[in-house]
Amino acid sequence: MTTPASGPLLSAQGLHVTFPGRHGARPARVVDGVELDIGAGEIVALVGESGCGKTTLARSLLGLVRPAGGSISFRGKPLEYSSRALKAYRKRAQLVLQDPSGSLNPRHTVYDAVAEGLRIHGHAGDERAAVASALSRCGLRPPERFFLRYPHELSGGQRQRVVIAGALVLEPELLVADEPVASLDASVRGEVLALLLRLRAELDLSALVVTHDLGLAWNIADRVAVMYLGRIVETGGVEQVLTAPRHPYTQALLSVLPESRTDPVILTGEPPDPSRVPSGCRFHVRCQVLAGGEADRAGIADACRTRDPEVLNGGGEAQVACHWARTRAAT
Repeated sequence: MTTPASGPLLSAQGLHVTFPGRHGARPARVVDGVELDIGAGEIVALVGESGCGKTTLARSLLGLVRPAGGSISFRGKPLEYSSRALKAYRKRAQLVLQDPSGSLNPRHTVYDAVAEGLRIHGHAGDERAAVASALSRCGLRPPERFFLRYPHELSGGQRQRVVIAGALVLEPELLVADEPVASLDASVRGEVLALLLRLRAELDLSALVVTHDLGLAWNIADRVAVMYLGRIVETGGVEQVLTAPRHPYTQALLSVLPESRTDPVILTGEPPDPSRVPSGCRFHVRCQVLAGGEADRAGIADACRTRDPEVLNGGGEAQVACHWARTRAAT
């Protein structure tokens, strides 16, 4: 699925998020010029190593972190940061966190956990019916059986379903799910992913799914955005990116999957400190193409070390920010 011609549901343009350095250190460029669109009814997977800026980007898209530069728009209107505007926006764009145990107050019943959003937003309708409907949509049936239970009385999969129900009860248009199945057993992960896909089909929901798991992206996403050191370095349809990756970083991530048919690429070292982003391509200090001499043979090694690849525009077509990949495409 590509971004619809009528325009994206959510759009980030030139987004920058910086965190101040400690003890006089330089600020960290955690999100550094990101362009990203999410279309209506589309699931986009945001993938990359831990520490690449995925969660910060997701939180900024929800208005939980205010960017230092760039803009965010929802249905074509710029996101405003007044308390009233953010409250209205967060009713339409909801966050689903990684750890359901940490998301749920152990002293609140399931009913109160799901009803919390309704109460914050002054829901004028039938609260009990809305809670029951949300729980039922999430596969907790009959919903009344779960009303008075506490989180410790539920399985991990049931707790995650309660968290999703708490987001759905406000009838949002967008879910931002940060590692939504990372804490679940393998047998339960598939059930929760199937639930998210069913909800997308039934409710025409859009979703940004933040994950380090490329297998999860394959199973749930329409489109993939690969993030490295604060930037989107490759984006496109899930099949296109995950079966024919063009960026060396994406290739390395895919090569270590159990089902990979290529030799594993072990990236050397940790990602650089975001307060000290390397010159040129920010991946060049770990790039297997540069280290293996292929960039030298292609005559682009100096460009990799000194010239920053162009920032991707975030739309639906497959794109890559890599001197080597673009050189190969031109030959």
